[in-house]
Amino acid sequence: MWLVLGGAMLLLLTAAYGRREHADAPRPPPPLTANEGAVLARVSPIDPAAVVRIRSHAGSDAGAAFSVADGGVWLTAAAAIDRCPHPAVMISDTEGVASRMAPGPAGDVAVLTTPAGAPALPLAPTVRPGELAYALGYPHSRPGELALRLLGPATLAGRGRGSVARPVLAWAELGRTDGMNGALAALPGSPVLDGEGRVVGVALGETPRRGRLYSTTPQALTAALAAAKQPHAPQATGAVIAADDYGLAADDLRRAARIAPIVCAAH
Repeated sequence: MWLVLGGAMLLLLTAAYGRREHADAPRPPPPLTANEGAVLARVSPIDPAAVVRIRSHAGSDAGAAFSVADGGVWLTAAAAIDRCPHPAVMISDTEGVASRMAPGPAGDVAVLTTPAGAPALPLAPTVRPGELAYALGYPHSRPGELALRLLGPATLAGRGRGSVARPVLAWAELGRTDGMNGALAALPGSPVLDGEGRVVGVALGETPRRGRLYSTTPQALTAALAAAKQPHAPQATGAVIAADDYGLAADDLRRAARIAPIVCAAH
């Protein structure tokens, strides 16, 4: 079975490169000035009463998180906040909301809760090999995104003694934000959205030389939320995203704080 699956994945990857699929996104808007950032914080959909000034550790940019419940429930990659006791969801360079990790079993997905939230992204029940999707977040600690095509299921080896391999999804990279080069630090935690604007996984990492990105499965998201006993948006259709406008769609979602950077707050 795995030989057949491996062959199918190879055929999909070969077909993608054979057609020379390429879907780069334009550069994101320039960084906001301090005054503009302050205005953005005041008009954010997150309740201003919950927003505080955040002091972060130097070089503490952890990755991204995204809203799955309007009241303040977020998902991110567990690796993004590893050894980060005080993660904060940011809405500007200096302001954000403190978060707490919801209890649940160890895994690739971490559930964060905040005193207030942003409009939720819907979750997809499944995703099919060959489907297009988009990883939207803050790689290199700046706004950026990737266009992807699903190769199929795969496994990632666990870390440490006694760890086990876990099921993930393998994606072929088709394009990325113009000027975003090299390995993408701070990519983990970025949501992977399908063409209907629904989350199909959380980005875990990449293998740049192979042009692949790995994410959780859709089932891992709902399992993490159920284990943490946290609500989430019902399965629905979000804003349509296509290969020729995914950069603009990503900017809209970040501007609405539905996708936000997370940092390790200094306490």
